[in-house]
Amino acid sequence: MASLCSMLPELLCKFPAIDDTTIRTARKTIDDGFKGFVRAYGNAIDSLVQPLQWFLNFLEGVFVNTPWIIILAAMVAVVYAGSRNMRITIGTALAMAAIGLVGLWNDTMITLAMVTVCTLISILIGIPIGIVMARSDRAQGIVNPILDVMQTMPSFVYLIPVVMIFGIGKVPGLIAVVIYAVPPMIRLTNLGIRLVDKEVLEAADAFGSSGWQKLKNVQMPLALPTIMAGINQTIMMSLAMVVVASMIGVGGLGRNVLQAINNQFFTVGFLNGFSLVAIAIIFDRTSQAFGRRLQKHSEVIHG
Repeated sequence: MASLCSMLPELLCKFPAIDDTTIRTARKTIDDGFKGFVRAYGNAIDSLVQPLQWFLNFLEGVFVNTPWIIILAAMVAVVYAGSRNMRITIGTALAMAAIGLVGLWNDTMITLAMVTVCTLISILIGIPIGIVMARSDRAQGIVNPILDVMQTMPSFVYLIPVVMIFGIGKVPGLIAVVIYAVPPMIRLTNLGIRLVDKEVLEAADAFGSSGWQKLKNVQMPLALPTIMAGINQTIMMSLAMVVVASMIGVGGLGRNVLQAINNQFFTVGFLNGFSLVAIAIIFDRTSQAFGRRLQKHSEVIHG
């Protein structure tokens, strides 16, 4: 290869990269502009997201300060109501009991509060955007590339702008988790609505349904199983991102895993990892079972 390059012009052997001075100047201009934006609007942005801090602190307080037996009973009741499966319900009770026995109950409650808030925010953001995408090919063409970037960007990269704007703390971690976890919610909402049978929509048109009535009474109910799959994926991605977000001040199990990595504590890392896996399995099995029930119900009504 060396002899071949020696025979060809330098332009063909060495990629014509932009010179370092131009790149440094461009980087400095962008970084300075972003820092200037943060200095100018940082306080306003902090005030805007303050309700998230209050809600997260409130939910953490409820989960951590409520007696464990009440939280466990509530979780078991929710899991049974969603899944109607005794194996999943008993497995939930045993897994949460095991987490409590190894002394990770409070950290698990903090993580549950974070995942709950992130999931709720992702649903509130994702469903409306998914509906807009489903109703407009142009909107889908604009949003899809953005979602591609959000899903392929390394998760650590999200932390840089978030920390620059908000600093270290729970809210920056929450925002980073939402950015990472919301794309499946948007995509599957869009997909679910687009997959609704055209004949059903034509029947709704024949009965004189407006666009809002079709969305509310036909498309959303039929798309609900797919939307539930989106919620499932959002929860899984939130749990995956919690460990990364612990680098900027998010507490709970993620922080313990990070400390275990830094100090090479195998047992601590394993126990906290087991707790995260247990929560993930509980959410996954419950939401999947609930989605299957919705699917059967939909088939009975519209089959």
